[in-house]
Amino acid sequence: MSEIGSKTVTESLSRPVAKRRSLKLFANQDWQLYALLFVPMLYFIVFKYVPMYGVTIAFKEFNMFQGIWNSPWAGLDAFREIFKMNDFYKVLRNTMLLNLLDLVISFPAPIVLAVLLNEVRIKWFKKGAQTILYLPHFISWVIIGGIVYQLLSTNTGLVNIVLRSLNMKAIPFLTDPFYWVVTYVGSGVWQSAGWGTIIYLAALTGINKELYEAAEVDGAGRLRKIWNITLPGIKSTIIILLIINIGHMASIGFERPYVLGNPLVTDVSDVISTFVYKVGIQSARFTIATAIGLFQAVVGLIFLLTSNYISKKVTDQGIW
Repeated sequence: MSEIGSKTVTESLSRPVAKRRSLKLFANQDWQLYALLFVPMLYFIVFKYVPMYGVTIAFKEFNMFQGIWNSPWAGLDAFREIFKMNDFYKVLRNTMLLNLLDLVISFPAPIVLAVLLNEVRIKWFKKGAQTILYLPHFISWVIIGGIVYQLLSTNTGLVNIVLRSLNMKAIPFLTDPFYWVVTYVGSGVWQSAGWGTIIYLAALTGINKELYEAAEVDGAGRLRKIWNITLPGIKSTIIILLIINIGHMASIGFERPYVLGNPLVTDVSDVISTFVYKVGIQSARFTIATAIGLFQAVVGLIFLLTSNYISKKVTDQGIW
């Protein structure tokens, strides 16, 4: 029994030493990978985690001369003030509505484009189409806004000039709330759909080509192969990106609604990001701006967790 006991003690003491040696050996062999990993880790620590300290501004009467630490605590006063603002509920509604339309219309667009490009057999045409579709992603929203105004302005826009020359009534794309929403969503599809196809085209390369050959032998046409092979093959990618997009339902970019908006359509164009800019930044009410940002983050997290939970229950797939 004593020999067995001493052997057990010796093994338990030698395990940490062997583990340290294996970790040291692993680090020595793959130090290049750790060095490459250090840069993105440093980026996230410096620009993502350290700024989280600024969230405390939402709970303080922030004074830039006193700094974050020395500013007096205000508790939940900023949140109470926000929820008493009538404009806040309007911009929250607009944010949710525009994001929902983007989710319904803009989200499927890259999937459709990727499937269509995957079916193209002429290589030079496929490469040319991809290049043309990717280009709008690299154009600033300021430039896109100028293009939209040049094309769709009621009096001087090219589209309405053509319509009037055909004895048709001009369409108020940028001054009527309904047409403005259509213009907003359409410009978003044009700007982002081509770039979004990259992820789906990468996922399509992982589908086994033998499945298509077997389906062709069985007499399946192109639409049947797309429905039974292509779409199921990228199902997991679609679900993950859908969950991520749902998690962004409470947040919205600043450039697109700000550039395309105007005083005639503020009832539908004012969103949370422009509201924060006007109330929080222009009026120097940094506590209000931070509180709204924290509200967006919490709501987005709830949407993300809920959509991931539902996806796991329904499809057995999720982000984690």
